[in-house]
Amino acid sequence: MKAAVCREFGKPLTIENIDLAPPGAGEVKVKVSACAICHSDISFMRGAWGGPLPAVYGHEAAGVVESIGAGVTHLKPGDHAVVTLIRSCGTCRQCAHGAQVQCETQFPLDRKGPLSLGDGAPLHQSLRTGAFAEYVTVHGSQAVAIPKDLPIDSASLLACGVITGFGAVVNTAKLREGSVAVVIGAGGVGLNSVQACALRGAEKTIVVDISDTKLQAARTFGATDGINPTKEDVRERVFALSGGRGADYVFVTVGAKAAYDQAPALLGRSGALVVVGMPANGIMSDYEPGAVANDSQTILGSKMGASRVEVDIPYLVGLYREGRLKLDELITARYPLEEINEAVEAVERGEALRNVIVF
Repeated sequence: MKAAVCREFGKPLTIENIDLAPPGAGEVKVKVSACAICHSDISFMRGAWGGPLPAVYGHEAAGVVESIGAGVTHLKPGDHAVVTLIRSCGTCRQCAHGAQVQCETQFPLDRKGPLSLGDGAPLHQSLRTGAFAEYVTVHGSQAVAIPKDLPIDSASLLACGVITGFGAVVNTAKLREGSVAVVIGAGGVGLNSVQACALRGAEKTIVVDISDTKLQAARTFGATDGINPTKEDVRERVFALSGGRGADYVFVTVGAKAAYDQAPALLGRSGALVVVGMPANGIMSDYEPGAVANDSQTILGSKMGASRVEVDIPYLVGLYREGRLKLDELITARYPLEEINEAVEAVERGEALRNVIVF
């Protein structure tokens, strides 16, 4: 097997002769058909969050189930499946409360990953997936069957970008109809927050991004207004568009410190700041707690859109089939694994909504 790995931060390479353990109890092996490039992969590659090396990245994947371990009943060989990083036991305190993304259980794959180099040296399975590779072995809870007629490259986006952005609006914030929402960042995650705001009946969905091209794209996903912070005063414009009240919700879908510093000032009374994007370790942002208390505002963290993948992914597939959710339009370009460096660099230059590695 060959896979894209990172031996040194910022230097993704392509190597061969990687060994992949067969699925154990409760696990599945999937032949990867497509894996989108998420900024989280790039952040790990660049050292923003640390992590052991060498490592295989990639966590937004879809493919065909090749084999299953004992106890797996919801999948069978030959099924098409979305592969996520969300690994859950279903029975711990967090899972019992519906928070699978916060599962407390340590799995055998957490103690010893399935990857190793040809000489037996360990190879880290980053983000519990390692899908910049021809095959992955993951816990069964990470894979969800999808219809075989669903375009598999588009389906890969459901593994992270779509459920994260969409779920932040629907699951975490539970956005109310008629609300004013601000989405900071018009990338792959932000555009799915935009779609969700539109579907939930937001009166206004205001998108903030430094790229006019992405602001234009956001309108096709349901944005009512766009603000380029290099050209306009964001707070002034948001309050003007909201009749002087400010936003009911602000979704920060990027990891930039400047976005988090600015976001609280865009909120109105009883507004909610939803933390979606993940800054690098050590990044801090200040806020005025007295203002939060006085205006009854809230700050909500949203990891992976608080998704329950066995429920949310079929729901999103249904919306796509009804023409109510855009997936195909999120893909900017497709690359073979051998060109992953070029695909990553295009994302970093801000040229892509989602680039997808196809096998």
